[in-house]
Amino acid sequence: MFTGLIEETGEITAIDAGDDSLRLTVAGPVVTSDASHGDSISVDGVCLTVVAQDATADGRSTFTADVMRQTLQMSTLGALAPGARVNLERAARADSRLGGHIVQGHVDGTAELISVTPGDAWRVLRFSLDDALSPLVVSKGSITLSGVSLTVSNVSDPALRAPEAWFEVSLIPETLAATTLGDLEPGDRVNVETDIVARHLLRVRAYLAAEPAAPTEPTEPHPDFRPVLRSPRS
Repeated sequence: MFTGLIEETGEITAIDAGDDSLRLTVAGPVVTSDASHGDSISVDGVCLTVVAQDATADGRSTFTADVMRQTLQMSTLGALAPGARVNLERAARADSRLGGHIVQGHVDGTAELISVTPGDAWRVLRFSLDDALSPLVVSKGSITLSGVSLTVSNVSDPALRAPEAWFEVSLIPETLAATTLGDLEPGDRVNVETDIVARHLLRVRAYLAAEPAAPTEPTEPHPDFRPVLRSPRS
């Protein structure tokens, strides 16, 4: 579990590609300062598991994590190359403040940056919105982009469908400087994780709207089954 508050931007130092997987090595002194084998670290919003730790030739601490095929299909991690900057966050502690929102590191898909509108001290970024994610994105609601906890500042009319549908976020100078979002240009893609509550509500609505399943016939107990009889308590 994460908060979406990025601790540092790290660098991809090595990529070992398999047939349908990747092994990423990432330099990040903050997130590796107390990391252990099996710990979770968010890399651009994707929850990955530390499988090894080492250091680069210039002394920077690194961690290595495996990325499976489904994650490659759902995220931007497959497009990374050595030298790429990524947003990093360690798993949240139970006794820490929840400064962002509840982020699982389970990416729902990606979105393409359509436009950037500069303001006096911020930027408004407009992204494409897939039809599958559209019901989960609401104005003033929480969204995670490449691991960064953000608030949706505007969203297109629900009647619009992809590729016309869009949503916007407004980035303050701190976010622009402390994350990779400040480097984005139109055409770049980001990892998207929608709000966990919205996802559950959509599933409940779909379940209630579905045709009820046919009742199943009761099954006979296994012939070797023997009930356990307990003596009544005194």
